[in-house]
Amino acid sequence: METRRLRFLVELARLGSMRAVADALHTTTSTVSQQIAVLAKETGAALIEPHGRLVRLTPAGRRLVEHATGILAAVETAQRDLAPGAEPSGTLRVAGFATAIRAHLLPIITQLATEHPRLHVLVREHEPVEALAQLAADEVDLALVYDYNLAPAEPDGSSTALPLWTETWSLGVPADHPAAQADTRSAGTVPATAARTVARFRSADWIGNSRNTADETVIRTLASMAGFTPRMTHRSDSLDLVEDMITAGLGVGLLPTTRPAAPGVQLLPLTAPEVSMRVFAVARRGRSDWPPLAVVTGLLQRRVEQAV
Repeated sequence: METRRLRFLVELARLGSMRAVADALHTTTSTVSQQIAVLAKETGAALIEPHGRLVRLTPAGRRLVEHATGILAAVETAQRDLAPGAEPSGTLRVAGFATAIRAHLLPIITQLATEHPRLHVLVREHEPVEALAQLAADEVDLALVYDYNLAPAEPDGSSTALPLWTETWSLGVPADHPAAQADTRSAGTVPATAARTVARFRSADWIGNSRNTADETVIRTLASMAGFTPRMTHRSDSLDLVEDMITAGLGVGLLPTTRPAAPGVQLLPLTAPEVSMRVFAVARRGRSDWPPLAVVTGLLQRRVEQAV
C-alpha cells in the first residue's frame, strides 16, 4: 500500500472532487481515479461511490482515511527527523574504548542533555576489534577505536574512519628497576632509540592488552628490532591495572606519554621509531549525514581540537 495512493484518498476526503485533487497534487483526474482504484483493489473494499456527478467516500473509505492520516503524518515526521540538518533525535549507539568514553564522550553526553534533549546516547565499552565487529553487525552506529603507527588497522570498505587525535606512548617500567636508573645516568651520552630502550628489558616480563592484539604487535615489533622475543606474561585492558602491575614488579608495558605516571612508575620515551596511538570515529559508509551521528562526531572533533 503506497503512501502516494493514500495521499490521493486523504485529499479526496478533504477537497471533495477528483478534479480538485488533481489540481492540488499537480496531476490528472484520470491518474487520481486510477490510483484510488488500485488502492481499493489492494484493500479489497469499495472506497468511493457515485454521488450525483461526483463521488463520495464509502464507510470503508472514510475509515481508511483515518488510518491514512496517521500514516502520512508518521512518514512526514520520519522524513523530518532523518533529513540532514534536522534536530537530532532518537538513540545513537556508541561502542568505544574506556579512555575515549571517559575523557571525551561522557562530557559530550552531558552537553547533549541540554542542547539536544531528544537525542539519547547508548554507551558500550569495548576494545577496537569488538567495537568494529558490532559496527559491522549493525549493533552500534559509531565505534571509537584506535590503532598504532606500528600496528595499523586494515581499512574496511564498508565503513568510514574520521581521525580524532594522535598520542605518543612510552615504555612504563618500575622506577627502581636497574635498567631505568641506567637510562637516567646515560641520558644524552648515547643516541636514544626505541630498540635500545626495550633491549634493556629483554629479560623482563611484558604486559599486554587482554582484549586487543595491537599493543602486543607493537611490543613484538620493537623487540624484534632489538633482537629478542618478548615474554608476554601478563595482560590487562585497564591502564590503571597495568600501572599497578608495573609498581608490583610484575613486568613492563606500554603507557600513554601524556598520562601522569603513578608513584613507582617511570616512563621511558620511545623514539626512532616513535610509538603513536591513533584514534578514529568509525561509522558505516553512507550514514555520516544522519543528524544524531553528525552532531556527536562534530562535537567530538571540536572537543579534541580545543584540547590540543
